Amino acid sequence: MKILVVNPNTSASTTRAIEETALRAASPGTEILAVQPAYGADAIDSAMESYLSAVAVMDRVLSVAEPYDAVVMAGFGEHGREGVQEIVDVPVLDIAESSAHVAQMIGRSYSVVTTLQRSVGAIEDRLRLAGLADRCASVRACGLSTSDVDRDPAAAMEAIVAEASIAVRSDHAEVVCLGCGGMAGLDEAISARLGVPVVDGVAAGVRLAEAVVGLGLRTSKVCTYAPPEPKEITGWPISRNLGGDAGMEAR
Repeated sequence: MKILVVNPNTSASTTRAIEETALRAASPGTEILAVQPAYGADAIDSAMESYLSAVAVMDRVLSVAEPYDAVVMAGFGEHGREGVQEIVDVPVLDIAESSAHVAQMIGRSYSVVTTLQRSVGAIEDRLRLAGLADRCASVRACGLSTSDVDRDPAAAMEAIVAEASIAVRSDHAEVVCLGCGGMAGLDEAISARLGVPVVDGVAAGVRLAEAVVGLGLRTSKVCTYAPPEPKEITGWPISRNLGGDAGMEAR
């Protein structure tokens, strides 16, 4: 099987880190195709950047010509998953939801450690929308931007450990989820420091995608995620230089 893993920002180094984690998590025989948008912010730390990314990610997914069996969106709760589910019929997994699902399988409560404080509300909203908030003990910010995490993973690990320790000690979290795709690959080292399970969303997304594909399941098209009705859409998808409803068919 082949899994398309999409980094929502335009940072090549973040894409490489996500790809490496996805490859480590993938089962033998699973191919990983890691991509990033052609335009947008090189780090996503605001609602504006997230909404821009949603359009760019849909655009990028439509530009992938080779077949794939699932999509893993490697932004932690970024906007756009529902749109991608409408334009493809393979399973589409978001790493925030994937990590929370996995965390609830191995502990009674979990906490998320993300980047900046301004990202906390967006993650809380995504978990609440997905029905995953009841067992979330807390969402904590380590105080580093997405660019900071990309630039200095060692410093990021120390900041994450500091907040995760508070989550375990004070919030009674039994599992910690890494709340940023750019934190991919830090889970084992942080788990060793804390003595609790740490879930990497990219790895969780890849493994859950394998499971859903292995069950022979695809995205339901009966109503909510049915392809959009054909409309005149001027100048989009940009990556194909197409207008109208071209490229809007489900893959």
